[in-house]
This record gives sequence, structure tokens and C-alpha cells, in this order.
Amino acid sequence: MPLYEHVLIARQDLSNTQAEGLVEHFSTVLADNGGTVKDSEYWGVRTLAYKINKNRKGHYAFLRTDAPSAAVQEMERLARLHDDVMRVLTVRVDEHGEGPSIQMQRRDDRDRGDRGDRGDRGGDRGERRSFGDRDRGGDRGDRAERGDRADRGDRPERGDRVERN
Repeated sequence: MPLYEHVLIARQDLSNTQAEGLVEHFSTVLADNGGTVKDSEYWGVRTLAYKINKNRKGHYAFLRTDAPSAAVQEMERLARLHDDVMRVLTVRVDEHGEGPSIQMQRRDDRDRGDRGDRGDRGGDRGERRSFGDRDRGGDRGDRAERGDRADRGDRPERGDRVERN
């Protein structure tokens, strides 16, 4: 049977036990239709990226299942009809990961990727100036001297009238 991962988002005004009860409810729906729930996690109340049905937060739950597509379709149909469920995301995967999902791992335990240890960051940045040095003229870098403004040719003074043909 194919392997799936599901994320359910329930309304924020539910209690934790009611939100976990939704997970149990949808687990039994999958089991009744020939599927099995390998693992389930309750991620808690989290802030949404945007409002959904006037809610800013939602209860997140995660399911790893091994079920036929008919069972998954029935579970998604019932989730769309359920008043407490705001969103359902189902993804078919090749294999289930071992251990807790990435959301349940502590931030310190997560892999930093290619960034590694950044070490002393101040040593290679050159000499620093305060912001006020730029306002007082300070070092202008490789900008050429501006020289006297009188060498710009014959230009009318400000406020003078210019005749145009």
C-alpha cells in the first residue's frame, strides 16, 4: 500500500484534547477503510502564515499512514466536511522517516546544513567607521575630487529666467 503523510489544521478555539480527538477520529476512518496509522504527532497551537476563516492560529496534527487511496480520499472528504478542520494537506511519500518529524525536534538538534561554524565574524570585515563620519565628509573612498563648481561652463544662476526657442 502507498505511504502518506497528512497535516491537519484545526480551529484555534478547540481544546488540546478536542484537537487530539480529531486525530483519533480520522485514524479510525483510515482504519475502517483498510489503512493503518503508523505514527501521529500533535504539534500544538501555532501561528498561521495568513488568516484562515478569521483565525490567526490553529492546532496542528501530523499523521504517517499506510493506506489505499480510497481510504485517503474518504478521510480527506470527511475532513473537508468537518467544521473544526480548516485545512488538510496530504503528501504521498516513498518512505517514512525514522524518529520524530522535523517540527518536533528541538531547534538545537536540527542540522545546520552547510553553514557550519561561523567563527569570529568581525576579523575579516576591515576597519569600521561610525555613521557620523560619513556626515562630516570623512573618507570618500575612490571618488575623485569635485573641484570648483565654476568650471561647469556658462550656466544661469538659480532663479534666472531662461529663454527657449
